[in-house]
Amino acid sequence: MTQGMPEHGTAFSVLKTEMIERGRGDVQWRDGKTAVYVFNAGEDVTEVQKQGYLLYLSENGLGPAAFPSLKKMEAEVVGMGLSLLHAPDGAVGHMTSGGTDSITMAVKAARDYARAQGQPEPFNLVLPYSAHPAFDKAAALMSIEIRRVATRPDYLADVRAMADQIDDSTLMMVGSAPSFPYGLIDPIAALGELAAARNVWLHVDACVGGYIAPFVEMNGVDLPPWDFRVSGVGSLSADLHKYGYCAKGASTIFYRSEALRDHMIFDQKDWPAGRMVTPTLAGTRPGGAISSAWAVMHYLGIEGYRKKQQSVTRARARIEAGVAELGFEVLGTPKLGIMAFSHPELDIFALYKRLFERGWVTSLVHPTESATLNAVTFS
Repeated sequence: MTQGMPEHGTAFSVLKTEMIERGRGDVQWRDGKTAVYVFNAGEDVTEVQKQGYLLYLSENGLGPAAFPSLKKMEAEVVGMGLSLLHAPDGAVGHMTSGGTDSITMAVKAARDYARAQGQPEPFNLVLPYSAHPAFDKAAALMSIEIRRVATRPDYLADVRAMADQIDDSTLMMVGSAPSFPYGLIDPIAALGELAAARNVWLHVDACVGGYIAPFVEMNGVDLPPWDFRVSGVGSLSADLHKYGYCAKGASTIFYRSEALRDHMIFDQKDWPAGRMVTPTLAGTRPGGAISSAWAVMHYLGIEGYRKKQQSVTRARARIEAGVAELGFEVLGTPKLGIMAFSHPELDIFALYKRLFERGWVTSLVHPTESATLNAVTFS
């Protein structure tokens, strides 16, 4: 039976106690055993998240004229992201509510750009098997065909196989930096060359890597080209609420030029309250997500992020070494925060169950499209 609204109000002190009690059964992410759902940078950063959010809890990102403070903070957050991602002059971006939002906006922009160029419909989107399901969501919303291509034996995007799937109606190719299942950076440079040769929009999904990879590089790790330094990259998504350690939900979507970005914008003219121009699907946008991101990025700065990301990569390396000693196989060569490992004989599902019983929450993945072997992902 559906529970209705109570007849009388309840003191918040009572409600708070109940809320805390209800959370006792949730994963204890503060213990450092939770992958995927929470990216914990420590109590000090969490406090900056909270206080930065609360200062603009009631403000609305929908109204830049009413809240110029939020407009300025968002512009500065986007500017920091563009700088970290080596964006060229003229590149632009916006904040969104999360990776799925950013990806959906990129697909929408590519679709409308393709229409403006006179490409024949129905459109299709070519991406590796490892690409995030957010692309499928976006395609479902816009009636776009998804063409998923099996990865190479090293779990990276197969550029040649993807090339075979491109035709005159392909509006976008996708590469990941890194892929969420394996933590591996696709060959973005080769994808960029293909995109340029075939005149296809290339989107880099760096939702999980966009705010860790730049600092890993600064710390001396050699990464393959993956951002706007690859000339064929048209757009790139990067989540602030993952390794950017900002409050949920906060992501960024970037475009090489305003000419590409302009196809993302919604401009509604014909309704009683006049013209409404919105950069993303959302109308109301929580001011707190913008202000919190601005606060965290300024609190940590490059030095702080480098220290945090060095701790992440060192932890990943220790896990890699530990599972290898136990006879597990690490999939590919991860260099950021995510890694996946499997075993030629052990039941990985039983292993996952035991990990869960000990308080660890992570993911199970299929290494390949036709795999019988499974793997555990850590981040």
